[in-house]
Amino acid sequence: MITPIDQRIHCRVFKLIISGIIVVSLAACGLTAPRSSAGFAELESLGMSDTDRVLSLSIGPALLHFAASHINDDPETKALLKGLDGVRIRIYEIDGDAGRVAGRINIMSTHLQEDGWEPVMLVKEGNETAHMLLRMANDQVCGMTVLVSDGETEAVVINLMGEIKPQQFSDVMVALDVETPGAEVVQPARSEES
Repeated sequence: MITPIDQRIHCRVFKLIISGIIVVSLAACGLTAPRSSAGFAELESLGMSDTDRVLSLSIGPALLHFAASHINDDPETKALLKGLDGVRIRIYEIDGDAGRVAGRINIMSTHLQEDGWEPVMLVKEGNETAHMLLRMANDQVCGMTVLVSDGETEAVVINLMGEIKPQQFSDVMVALDVETPGAEVVQPARSEES
């Protein structure tokens, strides 16, 4: 005979199983950033003994396209969101050796370059560092990774996947709140036809 307690336990187990199925289904539907994207970056840890991850966010194409469909007053942001397949953001609080964290960011940048990512910006001012790397596929930007450390209390790692046009770089940097003191935007030289 099944008691009321057994019924509650079975009900909870059933709810957990259904919740698990829903989570797996949603992940497959594009709610999280896809590992299969050409712009997916293999991101390493910044060191458990020196950092505490305070935010880890992974957004896939379904949520990005949903957000884009609800933006009517900012065409640049709408276009950027429509072109993205995924966004991954990790924010770390530095509670150990900030120098070791900066060293790990440099190592992460080097490993990404060894994996085919191209460095396009490096800003160093005092203890602060910011790296921007791009991944190309078929002469198109398919990924952008930004690695930032303030050199004291915080580090941020961002990976954008999808079609990113060069004219969107400044919009991306503003949206990500990445300050680039001492760096200037360089416009490509235009060749004049005679």
